Amino acid sequence: MNQVPAIKLNNGTLMPQLGYGVWQVPDSEAERAVGTALEAGYRSIDTAAIYGNERGTGKAVAASGLPREELFVTTKLWNGPKQTWDRDAVLRAFDDSLAKLGLDHVDLYLIHWPRPMRDDFVAIWKTFEEIAASGRAKAVGVSNFRTEDLDRIASESALVPAVNQVELHPLHPQSGLRAEHAARGIVTEAWSPLGQGKELLTLPAVTEIAEAHGRSAAQVVLRWHLQHGNVVIPKSVTPARIRENLDVFGFELDAAQTAALDALGAGAAGRRIGPDPAEFDV
Repeated sequence: MNQVPAIKLNNGTLMPQLGYGVWQVPDSEAERAVGTALEAGYRSIDTAAIYGNERGTGKAVAASGLPREELFVTTKLWNGPKQTWDRDAVLRAFDDSLAKLGLDHVDLYLIHWPRPMRDDFVAIWKTFEEIAASGRAKAVGVSNFRTEDLDRIASESALVPAVNQVELHPLHPQSGLRAEHAARGIVTEAWSPLGQGKELLTLPAVTEIAEAHGRSAAQVVLRWHLQHGNVVIPKSVTPARIRENLDVFGFELDAAQTAALDALGAGAAGRRIGPDPAEFDV
């Protein structure tokens, strides 16, 4: 099994730098897919309430027989618009996620989107402080937060998010936000680390590096993330690709190769795949 490095979060919790994401995996398939990932050697699993697959994920965790302390499980609060997110609502949502996962705690709990137009994420964060203090989440953080959203939390809370999980790949490298995270002691976690579709993985800058190393394009991009210090959660339901995405510790990109991948995102502010966090509210 590959030895995945651990990243130390700002409260001392250790998080595997490479994990398995289950976005768009139906609950009926999640137990098999997560089970395959755990058998392959993954020890970090990323799910969310809105994914609708916490039950299947939890079944795989239970069936694995692995000691709980060897696993790192992340889920997220879906702070959608059909709910007033007061303290009780946040606690109910968290309890519901734990029940579906079949766990007494998670390792990381995230606010899924800032939804700044509703001006309630600071209040939600206050309840996250309680959840963290209770020990039922070993660490708490955010997802898709912008610098100005992080500023709001910092102005009203002493608890710094442990992680900000954001869209990040060579076509949307988030260099400024990553620098902000480093200055604040926040770990950067990348969702859609390989982009979506085949565009990124067929670019000559990527395929030429892959050929030079005798690796796949996906492995090269994941290696780029790891060497930049990002946490990554690639997703696949294909067993061979699940294993391939974990096999990224036997080679390194040199400075020229890293720079070539960095250059793909130069001036690429418009290469976002997912929603703009400033506008997203569905």
